[in-house]
Amino acid sequence: MSGALRSERFRAEREEDWRALDRLLKKIETRSVRGLTDDELLALPVLYRSAMSALASARATSLDLALTRYLESLCSRAYYFVYGVRARPLERLTDFLSRQLPAQIRSMWRETLLSAALFTIGAVIAYILVMGDPDWFYSFMGRQLSDGRDPSATAEFLRNTLYDGGKDDGLGALASFLFTHNAQIALWSFALGFALCLPTAFLITSNGCMLGAFLAVFVSKGLGFEVGGWLAIHGVTEIFAIILAGAAGFRIGWRVGFPGAVSRLDAMVAAGRRGAIVMGGVVLMLACAGLLEGFGRQLIKNDLARYGVAAATAIFWGVYFYFPRRQALRGG
Repeated sequence: MSGALRSERFRAEREEDWRALDRLLKKIETRSVRGLTDDELLALPVLYRSAMSALASARATSLDLALTRYLESLCSRAYYFVYGVRARPLERLTDFLSRQLPAQIRSMWRETLLSAALFTIGAVIAYILVMGDPDWFYSFMGRQLSDGRDPSATAEFLRNTLYDGGKDDGLGALASFLFTHNAQIALWSFALGFALCLPTAFLITSNGCMLGAFLAVFVSKGLGFEVGGWLAIHGVTEIFAIILAGAAGFRIGWRVGFPGAVSRLDAMVAAGRRGAIVMGGVVLMLACAGLLEGFGRQLIKNDLARYGVAAATAIFWGVYFYFPRRQALRGG
């Protein structure tokens, strides 16, 4: 039997079902799913499976290309309505915030611990070096960035920068720079993760070094408790966001190095999609950190109150991301 005749016979035996599926899809596309009757709703998945079976047969028997492409298009349209989520924007946002984001962050707990460890190691090393020799400070933070908040500054000057209330824009400019810098670090940590995690590890560690060096300057002047409150009020959220971005980058790098049974490209794409969800949360956290820094620094002057806000944010993010949800337990 010739290929053309075989295709014609194949089409004649099944074309009625394909046309029925196409009519349902056009009805949905013009009037939404609500326009279907109960019988049509029940028929939709049946017709879709029939079309998928026909597509598999067409590919396996090498039927004409036009028929195969028609079935591919038909099945793609039907898939969206059979399995896709036809949710409103608000519903999608709610699902993202309540289910997808926490679930992906919980799934990266190992990478998160690694990212946090590297950040902490960098901070501790820089802190120890600067406390031992103040000249190390300039290896981690440039003179222009410090803007006088360096080992040569007096305790009085440093104290005033922590409680200026907006009268002195110096520390505000520094905080704004650090926020922008940290946002860039977060994005690059994720984007460069494919290079076997090495750039991500460097960026996370170096960012920790900056924090350690900054803390050492204030601690050496007897202002450790005060600078801790100033940083923590927004730093809990901001640093956590950086650590999560690093975790997403590590996930990509790990999957590139150890793809398992799939190809490296497929493994990287899958990890990138999951990481993109986490990065959506990182952007949200950085925005929250900016608000906390902008309002908290000027409005909250009491050290204990600053630490109280920091503790509240830590509890909030911990519960939000890691508290078990019934939906997740059923799905697991």
